[in-house]
Amino acid sequence: MLDEAVEALAIKAGGVYVDCTFGRGGHSRAILARLGANGALLALDRDPQAVAAAAQIDDPRFHIAHARFGQLRENVLGRGWASVDGILLDLGVSSPQIDQAERGFSFRLDGPLDMRMDTSGGLSAQQWLAQAPEDQIKEVIKTYGEERFAGPIARAIVAARSRSAVHTTGQLAKIVGQAVRTREPGQDPATRTFQAIRIFVNQELEELSLALDQALTLLAPQGRLVVITFHSLEDRIVKRFLRSNSQPPPVPRGMAVREADRPRPLLRLVGKGQAPAAQEIVRNPRSRSAMLRVAERIAA
Repeated sequence: MLDEAVEALAIKAGGVYVDCTFGRGGHSRAILARLGANGALLALDRDPQAVAAAAQIDDPRFHIAHARFGQLRENVLGRGWASVDGILLDLGVSSPQIDQAERGFSFRLDGPLDMRMDTSGGLSAQQWLAQAPEDQIKEVIKTYGEERFAGPIARAIVAARSRSAVHTTGQLAKIVGQAVRTREPGQDPATRTFQAIRIFVNQELEELSLALDQALTLLAPQGRLVVITFHSLEDRIVKRFLRSNSQPPPVPRGMAVREADRPRPLLRLVGKGQAPAAQEIVRNPRSRSAMLRVAERIAA
C-alpha cells in the first residue's frame, strides 16, 4: 500500500517527516520524491541490514538511524526538530527478512532459529526456547499467536528440546506440525506459532504502543499519523489508540462544564480503515491482511 500510505501523509514540500520502518526504502524514496528542497525525512529501522541499505540514498534531505519504535522521540529531538509533519509506521516483517533463511522468520525456509529484527543484540528465538518454562511458551503462543493449540505445542517443544537442541526453523515447524491436530485450509500449522514467537522476541506490541504515544506528542498541528498493520493484534492497538484520542477526554461525573470549555480531542480520524485493492493482493499476496489507518493532529 505504498501509494496509499504516502498519499495519506498529505506531504508538504517543506515538511519534516519520519518513516519509522525504512525496510528497503520504498516509502522513504516515495516521500523524498514529493518533498521540496527544504523538506527533510528521518528514517528509522532496528534491522542493521536495512540501515546499511539506506546508505544507497544519497540525498542531503535524508537521514537514517538504527533505532526501535520506542526511540522515536529521542531521535526526532536529537535532530533538533521540535515537531514533525507526518509519521509513517509500516508494521510487521519486511520481505527481505522473510526471504532470507538465515534470519529465521519463515517456517518455509530452513535456517537458524533467530527471528530477531535487530541481530546486534537480544535473545534469539532459539535461545529463548531453550530455557523458557513450558507455561511461558504456552502463554506467548496463546497471546501473540491466538493459537488454540498453544498447550500441546508448548509441551511438544519442551519434550523435543529435552532430547536435542531445537536450533532451526525446520525443526520448530515440524514439532508444531505434529502437535497441531487440525488447521484452517491453506494455513500452515506453524503460522501462528512463528508469529507469536517473533512478536515476543522483538517486543513488537510494546514498541508499537511506545511509538504511538510518542507520535502524538511530536506531530505538529495538521500533521498526519499513518499506520499499516498486518494482523489483528497490531490493528487492535492502533484502532483503540486512534479512537480514544479522537474523542474529547472524559469530564468527571457530576462536574458542570460549558460546551465551549470541554477539552478537545487530540486527533481527527481521516477516513476509515483501508484494505489493499484486489490488484495489489494479486501482485503481492503478503499484503492481503494489511490495514491502513490515518489520523491528523488537531491544533491546540
